[in-house]
Amino acid sequence: MTTADVFGLHRTHLIGVAYRLTGSFADAEDAVQEAWPRFAKAEGVQDARGWLTTVVSRICLDRLRSAAVRRETYVGSWLPEPLLTTGEDDPLASVVQADGVRMAALVVLDRLTPDQRVAFVLHDAFSLPFNEIADVLQVSEAAARKHASRARKAVADAEPPPRAALAEQREVLEEFLRAMASGDLDSVLALLHPDAVLIGDGGGKVRTAVNTVSGADKVARFFLGLMRKYGYPEEHRPMFVNGDIGVLMPAYGEVTSRVTAFTVHDGKVAAIYDIANPDKLTHVVF
Repeated sequence: MTTADVFGLHRTHLIGVAYRLTGSFADAEDAVQEAWPRFAKAEGVQDARGWLTTVVSRICLDRLRSAAVRRETYVGSWLPEPLLTTGEDDPLASVVQADGVRMAALVVLDRLTPDQRVAFVLHDAFSLPFNEIADVLQVSEAAARKHASRARKAVADAEPPPRAALAEQREVLEEFLRAMASGDLDSVLALLHPDAVLIGDGGGKVRTAVNTVSGADKVARFFLGLMRKYGYPEEHRPMFVNGDIGVLMPAYGEVTSRVTAFTVHDGKVAAIYDIANPDKLTHVVF
């Protein structure tokens, strides 16, 4: 088996690691690509998967630290880049099967510091030992453990509900879209969880909710207000977004293209993530 074959064998795993660390599909691909020449030049690598995971994680840590600085001036809420798949035969299907790649879970990870996120993801999601995590972070093993512990507590305090079965998600989403099309407030409210939230990410470039909209009544009125102003979307296609049922919506009228992800809990829509920033949709074909 050639060096390129070995690298290709681990590529999907590495994309999964990098995406969960950065929340950016573009950054994940770049990090994996950047690791390739290093691997090609390396000699005496016994554990290719472990070696590559460490290298990719270091690259992602640098990107996370740079992103943390950029977010200080970001307009509105920050959401991860959506990872769209077509089904079980999609090359990235194995990546989105993990609960930790759901949009709701990645939003929680975005609240961690870069070091906490790396330590938590590498240990709790990919079972890397703390001595290797310490090497990635360039800290002591005790410090790496502390980063993971603090992250674990933060994640536990804000952990989203478990992923609903896809059949339930599909049924709830279809009912929700029909209610939206009807324009009837009570019908929309009936399908929203009382604590529903809407988070939009336009990056200050396109229109969406700048601040988080909280509570079923406010979310319903926000959506129906948009429909009265801009009309109901002429086309929207169901799509797997980070492993859950979501919607791909091409531009219409004054409304720009976007990907909308949902969290379904107790048979109702509990969270809506509207990703409209065009910088985060460059890999999406509308």
